[in-house]
Amino acid sequence: MRSLARFFPAAPAPGTAGDAGLFGPESTAWQVARERLIVAGGPAALLLQIAHPLVAEGVRAHSDFSTDPLQRLRGTLDAVLTVTFGDRDQVRAAAGHVARKHRPVHGSLPEQGGSIPAGTAYSAYDPELALWVFSTLVWTAIEVTHAFLRPLEPAERSAYYRDMRQLGHVFGVPDPCLPGDYEALDRYVAEQIGGTLAVGPTAQRIARQILAPDPPLVAWPLRPVPSVLAAGVLPAALRAAYGLPWRRRERVVFAVARRAARVVVPLTPARLRYWPHYLVARDRMGV
Repeated sequence: MRSLARFFPAAPAPGTAGDAGLFGPESTAWQVARERLIVAGGPAALLLQIAHPLVAEGVRAHSDFSTDPLQRLRGTLDAVLTVTFGDRDQVRAAAGHVARKHRPVHGSLPEQGGSIPAGTAYSAYDPELALWVFSTLVWTAIEVTHAFLRPLEPAERSAYYRDMRQLGHVFGVPDPCLPGDYEALDRYVAEQIGGTLAVGPTAQRIARQILAPDPPLVAWPLRPVPSVLAAGVLPAALRAAYGLPWRRRERVVFAVARRAARVVVPLTPARLRYWPHYLVARDRMGV
């Protein structure tokens, strides 16, 4: 069994003193993204992403889920944290790294996926696909924060999305493609679920490696946790499409986890509660 710790990004370099990067200590981006708890939405975010047939095929063809099932989550998480909390040079370096990783990711869909015909081309540089991946990250971060930490009122959701639009630019989403506000983003996610997304065999195979990797990442009692978290965060239609159980047992486990997190997380020391990227950024800013 491999150590789960190696799937999480290490602390970054200190950076340039006084350089806040894209945001800063008072930003909603820092207040939401600093929480390690957001990683609880990782399984749901990945399942949302690969429910798009073109994203699923890109992941299948250009990632090795058989030996490193959480590679995509770790890489995305590191990029998001670096862009959110890094100084300007670190943001530019992260953007360049993302661009280099995306360069070889292109191909075509070998067979029809939902409403998308076989032969449809895909590319990591496609702004529509980049928009979908970006949207899943923002949507799950808000849903997990709201469920497990504290209520997020509409104004704070909107402020977080306004900040995260800059992250979208780094991930290759042109400004005209981005929904105008959080309500529009929420509608876009619902429209994708109702129209474009289709959980086919490729998504199902990748999902099994995400939710129950072989070899396992955690001890037996905790192995069902990713499935329960994904089932609780995902919209009902996708939960059903993936065949995730949502019986009384799963609902109770999810509810208990929510209540426990809301009690325990506020009492957790900062070095354990927050990502090291946030703590390094605070020191860099002298706060």
